[in-house]
Amino acid sequence: MSNFAPAASAYVPTAGIPAQRGESGWRVAARTALPFLVVALAWETTAHLDIFPRKLFPPLEDVVGALLRLTSTGVLPHHVLDTLIRLLAGFALAAAAGVAIGFAMGRSRRAEDVLLPLISIGAPIPGLAYAPLFLLWFGLGNVTAVLLVAVVSAFPIIFNTWAGVKAVKEIWVRSAQAMGADDRRLLHQVILPGALPYMLTGLRLGLAQAWRILVGVEMLAAVPWGLVWMIFGAREFLNTDVMLAGVAVIGAIGLALEKFVFQRLERYTVVRWGMMS
Repeated sequence: MSNFAPAASAYVPTAGIPAQRGESGWRVAARTALPFLVVALAWETTAHLDIFPRKLFPPLEDVVGALLRLTSTGVLPHHVLDTLIRLLAGFALAAAAGVAIGFAMGRSRRAEDVLLPLISIGAPIPGLAYAPLFLLWFGLGNVTAVLLVAVVSAFPIIFNTWAGVKAVKEIWVRSAQAMGADDRRLLHQVILPGALPYMLTGLRLGLAQAWRILVGVEMLAAVPWGLVWMIFGAREFLNTDVMLAGVAVIGAIGLALEKFVFQRLERYTVVRWGMMS
């Protein structure tokens, strides 16, 4: 970072790095895959013991078969695409608004006094409680789904961004100002790096909230396509393999976002700056 960054950020923790670099790739892959293998083994054992009917508790080969069948016919990619558009559009709105509001609350006491009571009232309300109002205001369809995802997932982003800005030490700010930093450089080179670990936590929590509310809103808003719509539609015909295939895809999307977005963002920012190990 620049000369205006907190002094502590110049230190890059090295503990554990040699061990991580010396560890072979296959051992890392095996350690990552172990929990999934244990769950798969337990699932297969339970399925083949016939404790539950096969129609209600299908073995993994049936789930994989349904996954391949839905993918080859193009049904699953269509559902995935529609769900991702709703999720990412709503989450993008939540991230932009949540970070802006959180920064305003953290830097302005007046903004904090005005906004904090409103945010504190709105955050504990379950997301589905907002759904009837949004359906009345915006009607059925994708607009309602996107806006509801945005509103519900914005709350954790606001709270964590606000906490991160407030956590930036005053001595860092005063030191930067003493060295001639203007407001823009102060924001980009001191406050933003200092608050970023909190912001990333808020974004992770916001994304989890977005998934939860999307489960309900895809049914209530009567959208024609979507993973959750596919899961609930399969329930009507006891197609448990299709339901589990949809659940597996949702989990895979969440894992991909964590590994390829959040972890990479952390690695190139707060970890590189020495603010996280």
